[in-house]
This record gives sequence, C-alpha cells and structure tokens, in this order.
Amino acid sequence: MKQRIELVVFDMAGTTVDEDNVVYKTVQKVINDEGFNVSLEDVLKYGAGKEKHQAITDVLKEYSPLINVSQIADAAFSKFKIALKEAYVTLEIKTFEGTEQLFKDLRNNHFKVVLNTGYDRTTALFLLEKLGWIVGETIDGLVTADDVENGRPEGDMILLAMKNTDVNNAEKVMKVGDSAIDVEEGKNANCGITVGVLTGAQNRAQIQEANPTYIIDSLNELRAILL
Repeated sequence: MKQRIELVVFDMAGTTVDEDNVVYKTVQKVINDEGFNVSLEDVLKYGAGKEKHQAITDVLKEYSPLINVSQIADAAFSKFKIALKEAYVTLEIKTFEGTEQLFKDLRNNHFKVVLNTGYDRTTALFLLEKLGWIVGETIDGLVTADDVENGRPEGDMILLAMKNTDVNNAEKVMKVGDSAIDVEEGKNANCGITVGVLTGAQNRAQIQEANPTYIIDSLNELRAILL
C-alpha cells in the first residue's frame, strides 16, 4: 500500500527547472574572479542546494581553510547576484520534460505541490515568471531562502511549506531534490519520504551519501511512488 503523502516539496534548479547548472557556473566564476581556481565539480560538491551566500562561503572554506573568508564571500556574493540576473535574462529557462504535467496530476489527486529553493525570492519569482508558473494555479506555494532564518540543510523551508499548506504531519511530506543537502533538509524536517533525482547538481554516489528513500532518474518516476 502506498504511503499517504499530502505535500510534495520540490527543489527548483536541477530538479524542476533545467537551467544547465548556470547558477553554479556563476558561483564558480565569481569565486575565481576573486583570485581562486575552483572547479565546477567542487562548487557542486560543497555548494549544491545551499543558500547562495552560504554556498560561496563553504566552497571558499574548502579552498582556504586558514583565512577568514567572510569579506571575500561578501564581495563574491554581491557580484553573483548581478551576474546571475544577467545570465537569466538571456538564458533559455525550461522545465524537465513532464514536470508541469506531473504537477497537474499531483494537484488533481489532492497532493499539495510547493517549490523551495536556495535562491532569494526575487530570483525565484523571476524564474517562475519566465516559465509562466503561477502560485495557486501551477503550484500551491513557493518558499525561498529569504523566507526563513535557517537555510538548508536545516528543515525550516519545509516546515514553512507545511504551515502554508495546512499539512501538520511531516510523515505525510515528500522532499525531492537533486543534491544530498536536499535529502538532508528533508530528513531534518522529518519528512516521510526523501527523493534524490539525477537531473541536476550531483551524481548517484553523492546523493546516496545522504541515504534518501529513493533515487530516481527523472521526476516522472514519482508517479509509480505516489499515484
């Protein structure tokens, strides 16, 4: 018998939104513009899924454990916000195949669908606008890093999503994301099911480190779990 889930919380970039890792390529660029030489692989390893100032800080700490990186991180983050906005204006943003239909099918079957993200609210809303996704029509809610005190891996965003959708039992929540930190976030919020999807930032081995309930190749595999 399928576990009765009431709310599915999806990450955005790499999970529901296909933006070719531009956010992490931008993180890599602004860090390297400060005089470093970090690889995209390491940015994904240490920064994937996190609020972006935190991601920059954590990548810098891995490369420069002996220095106080806060000033460098502040400077890089200021440049990041500008560079990402410029990238998103020109970039073709699309969804992974079948995502919108999956949202529709879930909502028609009385599941709540909420997006959550390490982006700030301005960036997240810009993405929704480009995709033509409307809160209340395409999805039931949006929670961003700006909306909570603690970003991932803490469970604050999921707890806020539950509050906003009147779901009281975390066992009835599924968290879906493309990085281990998404899975950790789900576990920290005591979600009944955590799912890693292999369409974005991290590979199977990296996601498996967080021990999710499922690892899937695409979101369409959720139908067999939920519907």
